[in-house]
Amino acid sequence: MSSTGAMTGLRVIDLTRVLGGPYCTQILADHGADVIKVEPPAGDEVRDWGPPFHEEDAAYFVGINRNKRSVGLDLASEGGRTVLMKLLETADVLIENFKPGTLDKWGIGNEVLRAKFPKLVHCRISGFGADGPRGGNPGYDAIIQAMTGMIAATGSPESGPMRIGVPLVDITTGLYAAIGILMALSERQRSGLGQFLETTLYEAGLAIMHPHTANYFMHGKPPSLTGNEHPNLVPYAIFPTKTDNIFIGVGNDGTFRKLAKEIGKPELGTDPRFARNKDRIANRDALRAELAAVFSQHEAEPLCNRLLAAGLPAGPVQKIDQALTNPHTLHRGDIIEKDWYKGVASPIRLERTKPSLRRTPPKFSQHTAEVLREFGYSKNEIEALVAEGAVCGSERKR
Repeated sequence: MSSTGAMTGLRVIDLTRVLGGPYCTQILADHGADVIKVEPPAGDEVRDWGPPFHEEDAAYFVGINRNKRSVGLDLASEGGRTVLMKLLETADVLIENFKPGTLDKWGIGNEVLRAKFPKLVHCRISGFGADGPRGGNPGYDAIIQAMTGMIAATGSPESGPMRIGVPLVDITTGLYAAIGILMALSERQRSGLGQFLETTLYEAGLAIMHPHTANYFMHGKPPSLTGNEHPNLVPYAIFPTKTDNIFIGVGNDGTFRKLAKEIGKPELGTDPRFARNKDRIANRDALRAELAAVFSQHEAEPLCNRLLAAGLPAGPVQKIDQALTNPHTLHRGDIIEKDWYKGVASPIRLERTKPSLRRTPPKFSQHTAEVLREFGYSKNEIEALVAEGAVCGSERKR
């Protein structure tokens, strides 16, 4: 299928499962890359992470695997690895999230790949990397949240430490992997050579702990639990109104004075307790009481509309159904549909080379025969590979 995406002409062999890797390759696929998703005989395990399901595939899988073709291969078999090496002959990128050392055990480690495919960009996603005290250990989003200080910095004194409600570490690792791949491809234009790159959940978790790491390096104190409030800015929190909650975020003293004037309390902007951000931090509770008294007299949506129109940071606290049906969401074309599939569009909006929805998320091994024929395999050869178990048919081995 043709595409005018920025990644058109790029071939990606995707050996990843679960979230970080598939999230990365969907970014590339949305923008035109030919992503061949190679699945083990049991399939990507998140196909089972439901309900809800479309037929036998969980929404969890559906949400991160559009625009890809699925090929089932048993890479533990010599025949499966032979097929993989054939696929890599025309590949630009290989991405995998096997435990470090797995490809070496199979005789297709990075040194072998580098010698055979010098232009290949080989990206590995892992929990902790191959070396160090935790080298080779498995990584899971919530565990990395716990280990990098994220959970300890999230929550309120009443709730105690809390896991962030979206798999932020996995998703961020996928984003970093996509950025790293693009960097390596850019460098390849100069050197003519690919390279190995590694993105770990652990390092991604540490990297996104801003401003807590910066604060700690500066004053040596771990963050306290501030709930929805910001450790460095006040006001930056949830406030109740007559109808729903709203979130107010103020980044500087001028913005605070403007907010105070807009809500009919200009005196708050010059009050010595609140005039500067450091004063507002010292008098956080007193300011919260002042603002809460004003906001409680207003309805959430009209108040936020007025504040936003004035250039002030304010927004209603919406549930997911409200966010997905919001007039702005619909106007921007943020929801995309094809046949039975519905999803959130790529947020990367390029002027000429636009993202597109070309394929719905694949069924397990749906495109095996199609892809292998493109690589020169005959019908009889494909049937023989299926018979020996190197290549998978449409049935998963659970």
